[in-house]
Amino acid sequence: LILYFLYKNVTFLFSGVGDDTRAWGPPFVGTESIYFLSVNRNKKSIAVNMKNPKGAKIIRELAAVSDVFVENYVPGKLAEMGLGYEDINKIAPHIVYCSITGYGQTGPAFQRAGYDSVAAAVSGLMHITGPEDGDPVRPGVAMTDLATGLYTYGAIMAGLLQRYKTGKGLHIDCNLLSSQVACLTHIAANYLNCKMEAKRWGTAHGSIVPYQAFKTKDGYLVVGAGNDQQFVTVCKILNLLEVSKDSRYKTNKLRVQNRKELIEILSARFSEKMTTKWLELFEGSGVPYGPINSMQQVFSDPQVSSHGAFLGTALIFPLELVGLIVLSPAQPVVSNKVNRLYFAPVLLFSESHLNEFLMLE
Repeated sequence: LILYFLYKNVTFLFSGVGDDTRAWGPPFVGTESIYFLSVNRNKKSIAVNMKNPKGAKIIRELAAVSDVFVENYVPGKLAEMGLGYEDINKIAPHIVYCSITGYGQTGPAFQRAGYDSVAAAVSGLMHITGPEDGDPVRPGVAMTDLATGLYTYGAIMAGLLQRYKTGKGLHIDCNLLSSQVACLTHIAANYLNCKMEAKRWGTAHGSIVPYQAFKTKDGYLVVGAGNDQQFVTVCKILNLLEVSKDSRYKTNKLRVQNRKELIEILSARFSEKMTTKWLELFEGSGVPYGPINSMQQVFSDPQVSSHGAFLGTALIFPLELVGLIVLSPAQPVVSNKVNRLYFAPVLLFSESHLNEFLMLE
């Protein structure tokens, strides 16, 4: 999705009936999966029978005039069809060839298929996600997929820069497992250096107190005091200045040690007021804070809408046969300008799709 805003020409090659996400739902718009539409906008779609030599030839011809080649097959599968990195490099030495897999190109598990949740489990993300006294939990969205996509995007940009300098392409290996392990950051460092096994903290943070969600009279508010001065400010807002002077809570290290008692005190005070009242009190304080929002609240938030994240920023685009669809943006703002051009993925076997269809039997 992000590459589209740089190149304006992203082609999705598939075989058979297309991307599995076409069948993922509900919800659907007509017969089309919202999930599919959300991740495949702005891509041209061409169906090719890659097992047919003529189909493989078409892909090689496309590669010869492309900048980037991205594939997510089990390692070795494309090489069997004459479409591996070595094959493409012979005809397009300039190309940045990127392989996205579940487990990478080497190692005992390299030929396993991979999905987001499986990689989240194997990488330890699920182990550290969920309530403190509960079971492991899958993150609400496919964080491992998203992280891998962003790592891949960065690697592709670096690859294109190298090509600009040297004229030569390269092979990038991105995989779900390595991407998610990289995202463990300090959690991984804690174990590797101190053999400190990670645990689940719910909405709390293992090394910063207070930094978590607090239940209000009608919802939840997340507050983070990343330093001692912010903690004093939180106590002032809660009218608990005496707590900030308590020797047990003077430093973050002490607050972590005495987490249970402190959180009980703060939780009792947060429960006394409505979320909107706490938002008013924290406004302008310099302390990071925010409510836990539903989707309705997210897309009603004026700050969210100011960044072009919903209807009104041309995120509506025509979808053949089923009308209009609204999707959130997939790119950062560059030079204070939001790219407002979106187009929908074509419907499978639709008339406009057939104009580009390259099915070879």
